[in-house]
Amino acid sequence: MTQITTRRFLQTAAVLAAGIVLAACGKKEEPAPVEQAASAPAPAPAPTVYTVGTDAAYAPFESQDEKGEIVGFDIEVLSAVAKKAGFEVKFVNTPWEGIFNSLGQGDRDIIISAVTITDERKQTLDFSDAYFDAAQLIAVRDNSKVAKFADLKKLKVGVQTGTTGDEATTKLIGKASTNIKRFESTPLALKELESGGVDAVVADNGVIIHHVANNPGAKFKTISDPEFAPEHYGIAVKKGNTAVLEKINQGLAGIKADGTYDQIYAKYFGAAPAKAQAPASAASN
Repeated sequence: MTQITTRRFLQTAAVLAAGIVLAACGKKEEPAPVEQAASAPAPAPAPTVYTVGTDAAYAPFESQDEKGEIVGFDIEVLSAVAKKAGFEVKFVNTPWEGIFNSLGQGDRDIIISAVTITDERKQTLDFSDAYFDAAQLIAVRDNSKVAKFADLKKLKVGVQTGTTGDEATTKLIGKASTNIKRFESTPLALKELESGGVDAVVADNGVIIHHVANNPGAKFKTISDPEFAPEHYGIAVKKGNTAVLEKINQGLAGIKADGTYDQIYAKYFGAAPAKAQAPASAASN
């Protein structure tokens, strides 16, 4: 009796052992604890996109090509600034008459449109460091006897509404004078000069030089005058928007340091700028 019991005991033990082995073989491997698993890299945050207002009727600074795309010196400069500072820009054609209101109302985050830094504008806008040196220039027909700005006092003068050329001419001729003809853009004023509707046009030098060079049939000549104070273009943001302004200045300093700015300048104006740009505090016009 004892032998049978022992035999059964051994058989039972063997069966149990085999079951344990089979169970062990069929057991699924448990996943590693979460803290031991390799964590996937977090996706890079999407770059901030700022909406930029520009009056695309002011070649070579901003204009529209045959495809309707906005191109020009200002466009390339700000695009390079954005790339250097790590943000993106979307350019929107914005008429000059409402361009500053669009910034104040929040429809635009940035304005770049050959905007001269002035004390008056700095009361409602904040400007980047200057990125372009400019001055007013007079365009007349090649047979004109005009030799200086003062000669325009009794003539019909075309200007773009609300520009520094408008301001300078108004001071010379008088606010109530009917001899000042205001246009939505400088090219329209120059067309009026070509047709004989005005005797002269006063506008930024870069725009006039570009137009004269590309319209030889118009038979214009240009006249500079030391009475015109130096001007400096800046990139504008809403008053108090220091976060965006700091990014712009960071990127602008970067493209000036690495030579990108000089390359863009030479593409549009034939050579690198002759001198360093003035700081934003150097208001003129």
